[in-house]
Amino acid sequence: MNTMDILKETGFKVTPQRRAIVDILLKNKSEHLSSEEIYDLVRVDCPEIGLATVYRTMQLLDEVGVISKLNLDDGCIRYEISLNSKDCHNHHHLICKNCGKIMEAKEDLLDNIEKEIQELYNFKILDHDVKFYGLCENCSK
Repeated sequence: MNTMDILKETGFKVTPQRRAIVDILLKNKSEHLSSEEIYDLVRVDCPEIGLATVYRTMQLLDEVGVISKLNLDDGCIRYEISLNSKDCHNHHHLICKNCGKIMEAKEDLLDNIEKEIQELYNFKILDHDVKFYGLCENCSK
């Protein structure tokens, strides 16, 4: 099921502005864009769009579960699109303290830790968020 189908299924209209925002997210899947960066990119093809529309659409997409909000400790909320269920569980982020580059670590090595915490504390873990700070390959040279 694609993002537009999810919006329709949840009763939301698929407006040209929402479609333009989703298109930007899909074109920049590997990026972690802020609302302002999304706004700047969307305005190229949709100059009439307002920043408030971008904010509202990002909130809506978060509510229906097609994007994830990320706080990467850089002063703004960033987003990434997650279109299938295997993307719903957070992956880990590697953040360069020098240049700010953000990389994704696809491997989730915390499954055993999650199981142990759930058993020890009778606590159902839904997700987790792990960030590693260091220097990227270029900055560590």
